[in-house]
Amino acid sequence: MILGLTAGTLTTVAFIPQLAQAWTSKSTGDLSWGMVITFSTGVLLWLVYGIWIDSLPVILANTVTLLFQIGIILLKIRYG
Repeated sequence: MILGLTAGTLTTVAFIPQLAQAWTSKSTGDLSWGMVITFSTGVLLWLVYGIWIDSLPVILANTVTLLFQIGIILLKIRYG
């Protein structure tokens, strides 16, 4: 479980710099819609899978990552 929580934490916090950069620069032009939508869909599916197998690390990591991705999508809509 510690390994899963560590992996989930690292892959989730990896999006904080991107979100902060988009927020402060008010620019998301370098992010393609294809990547954002594909990645967000994958994260959503991982979340559903985590719920299905009742895995706390998978659920937590993908819930937070999905929230970050929603933030990026909203910024992309606003500044794109």
